[in-house]
Amino acid sequence: MQGIAKALSFHGKQLRVTVLRHMNKGIFSWATLISRIQSESPAVIIPHTGLENITVREILKAKGEAEAGAVYWCSTSHLVHEAVKHMTARNVGALVVLKSGDEKKLAGIVTERDFARKILLPGRPSEGTRVEDIMTQDGKLITVTSNTNILRAMELMTDEHIRHVPVFDEKVVGMISIGDVVRAIVDQQHQEVKQLKKYITGDYY
Repeated sequence: MQGIAKALSFHGKQLRVTVLRHMNKGIFSWATLISRIQSESPAVIIPHTGLENITVREILKAKGEAEAGAVYWCSTSHLVHEAVKHMTARNVGALVVLKSGDEKKLAGIVTERDFARKILLPGRPSEGTRVEDIMTQDGKLITVTSNTNILRAMELMTDEHIRHVPVFDEKVVGMISIGDVVRAIVDQQHQEVKQLKKYITGDYY
């Protein structure tokens, strides 16, 4: 059990430092995000294996059969209005953008933030603007693989101030959000705390 306590102490400190370092940066509050996730149902989404052993693959699986491997996308030639309608219908905050005419090639990513900053604020017409004009292009795109550790994924997101990352294994296999990553980390720590409490109260011999 000393190993569990040590792991809890190390990762708990790492999570707190990351959150405090980036709190209130960008257009969302890390404090609000953490609070919302902790107040949600405590149901386990990933079996307790330790943060160092959890990868993006486990996050995709934990999102459910309908979500694991599901890729919500649009093409570079789609109008922004169409992309936003697709996001709304799927209740997601970002879409992978694939190259028009070659739907196997990743072209970039378009997010709610792109829509807000490049369409709403300047008063640009979404019905007359193509996704390729506002998306983050492939050359500047941050991706992870299914084998990326969730702590590394969180580090990338916080360092780059992004909330959505495509999962790319020679092809796009899914998308993870900062909410997915933080939820998995918080859930693992809840399970470690439960195990520590069992040890303290004598459930372990």
